[in-house]
Amino acid sequence: MGLYSRHIFPHLMEWGLSAGPVMDLRTKALETSRGRVLEIGFGTGLNLSCYPGAVDELIALDSQVMMATRVRERTSSSRFPVRQEILDASERLPFPDSAFDTVVTTFTVCSIMHVTSALNEVGRVLKPDGHYLFLEHGRSDDARIARLQDWLNPVQNILAAGCNLNRRIDRLICEAGFEITHLDRLRIPKTPRVFAEVYSGIAAVRG
Repeated sequence: MGLYSRHIFPHLMEWGLSAGPVMDLRTKALETSRGRVLEIGFGTGLNLSCYPGAVDELIALDSQVMMATRVRERTSSSRFPVRQEILDASERLPFPDSAFDTVVTTFTVCSIMHVTSALNEVGRVLKPDGHYLFLEHGRSDDARIARLQDWLNPVQNILAAGCNLNRRIDRLICEAGFEITHLDRLRIPKTPRVFAEVYSGIAAVRG
């Protein structure tokens, strides 16, 4: 599983999540990013071209290095400084409270093992006036599709290196102490619905 998750799955993920419609969703989701940004689940750096000019610096976290040559190419051509950190987002993050203007996750919450702990840490390191921007696939509002997601989830968890199809992303975020100020429920075009249900939104730490 280590060989697969490090050398095979990243190429599959890059292929599936770099299609034009998905990149359009990324650009839309990240358009209000500003200042000092923390991205959790950096992957192969696909978000770098989607950030707006208001970003000053990016701290990029992931649990492992994926496609290192591709990542170096992307970070070296970035318009703003990028610093990579390798760590598990489920653990306490090595940053002080209120350290970031923006925190970003895209197609990441689905695969964090201790997701509640991770989201609590997002709230801790986010400034009181900052925003958590998320673009995540998850549980369908259609009961039939949701049942199919539940049925397929054990297989998905193995084939997609810990990814879950059936997480209710908005509920997880709210339970971690956030208020969702904007939420779009979308579908990735030309993709089976079990994989295509998307939550895209903006959240702030509940006062």
